[in-house]
Amino acid sequence: MDSTQLMEDEDEDHEHEHDHGRKMEWAGSETHLGGIPRKIAFMAIGSLSKLLASSLNSTSVQNPQTLLHLVRSRPPGVPLITVANHISVLDDPLIWGFPGFPSMDSNLGRWVLAAKDICFTNNFSSYFFRIGKCIPITRGGGIYQEHMNEALEKLDTGAWLHIFPEGIVSQEDAPIRRLKWGTASLIVRAKIKPIVLPIFHRGFEQVMPQSAPYGRRPLLPLCNKKIKIIVGEPIEFNLPKMRQMATTSQSHSTSLGWPTAPDGLDEATQTCLYSTISDQIRTAMESLRALGGNDERV
Repeated sequence: MDSTQLMEDEDEDHEHEHDHGRKMEWAGSETHLGGIPRKIAFMAIGSLSKLLASSLNSTSVQNPQTLLHLVRSRPPGVPLITVANHISVLDDPLIWGFPGFPSMDSNLGRWVLAAKDICFTNNFSSYFFRIGKCIPITRGGGIYQEHMNEALEKLDTGAWLHIFPEGIVSQEDAPIRRLKWGTASLIVRAKIKPIVLPIFHRGFEQVMPQSAPYGRRPLLPLCNKKIKIIVGEPIEFNLPKMRQMATTSQSHSTSLGWPTAPDGLDEATQTCLYSTISDQIRTAMESLRALGGNDERV
């Protein structure tokens, strides 16, 4: 177990108080006003995403059929988790704006974990992001914060959840950062094992750079950039074997204050298990990054 990772996650768990309620959850319900606000939001944002990704910029996608099949035709009740690197504030929704993707279909659209301190700062933005199927997450609030439980409930209904597991935007051309354990915890805690699909992309950091030539983020997305998206294959997890290995591994003495998991996993076993799963996801994402590494920089 990486002691640095353990201490970082411990600090995050104790730095913030957990949410005791779900911010404006009612607006995210598919029955809210007959689902009309959600449909309008997806039509508007989906159209804008296609304009920016497919018309004003150039997007190429490798292996799109795997993503399209899982979004449209995975077995009923089986949840889908997509994971991707995070290189700009517009990664979602622009990543779904490539030709042929049903980005304007609110029924097929993803749920996504979104930073509460950025996307949910007032009632207007909270409502907007909620009808756009966003779940507010307090960065540093820990894997058992109430909105993570909400995300788990979505998975248990067979929904699609998109996650940026690095937890932060980074526009450096560098290896995938250490992943937060939230994604792994959802995989383990879900009633039905989710399909986990890795995605790597580059180019959005030029569409919306963190620091433009004038020293700050541009007011509007930039055009005439090349975007590349690489969709991997579902990651295979042998969860029974991973659980057994985590149970027999040497435990640690640091306490994060986590409850015992429903399947009886104590805190020490959970940290070992989540670390192992996160490493496997990171390896898959890094393999996709390597596939795009020999391409001309976009």
